[in-house]
Amino acid sequence: MDQQAQRDINRKLKVLNHAKDSGNVSKTCRYFGIARTTFYEWKNNYAEKGETGLINSKPFPV
Repeated sequence: MDQQAQRDINRKLKVLNHAKDSGNVSKTCRYFGIARTTFYEWKNNYAEKGETGLINSKPFPV
């Protein structure tokens, strides 16, 4: 795993843990400057795939 992937994981885990600790997703999203839909995408990806689900993936050309 490269450094960028590890940074992606660390940042997103920080956001997810902040929401869990504070119990308030809306405030967490405002604090970190992300959309709630983005938060829930990260949360679902993490639940399904673990840390690898938090790595930013490049779109594939079609």
